[in-house]
Amino acid sequence: MQFQNKITPFLGFNHEAKDAAEFYVSILPESKILRVIENPHTSDVMTVEFELAGLTFVALNTGQPDWKFTEAFSLAISCETQEEIDELWGQLLEGGEEMACGWLKDKFGVRWQIVPRAIGQMIGDADPTRGKRVFDAMCQMIKFDIEKLQAAYDG
Repeated sequence: MQFQNKITPFLGFNHEAKDAAEFYVSILPESKILRVIENPHTSDVMTVEFELAGLTFVALNTGQPDWKFTEAFSLAISCETQEEIDELWGQLLEGGEEMACGWLKDKFGVRWQIVPRAIGQMIGDADPTRGKRVFDAMCQMIKFDIEKLQAAYDG
């Protein structure tokens, strides 16, 4: 295998690697399947190398149903507009479940954070009162609402 990144995240699935990779590349712009490698003994899909918005990943079929994704690992997508948040949220949520504070779990169990690009700047503002207001507003949300976060930031 030759990887485009110096570090390449591997996502382990029971047998859904190809389905997951195809699902993700169908949603995120500038994404594509790079290569599918079959197990030489069974001709089943072993790995799928794919690119999401310029970052290379490998989906690996482990054959291990006990391997599960947890909240300890998530993929964050930084969005410019509410429309982008709404669209990505709706597509990634298909068959999954909402969590809190901009997090969702997709139908394959992968956790995603769909966040406004400015959230870090808002929470980390030099005025701690502004940051606290944004943080408190964020903690009340499931899917982020940029307008409400901006209102909290503005006070």
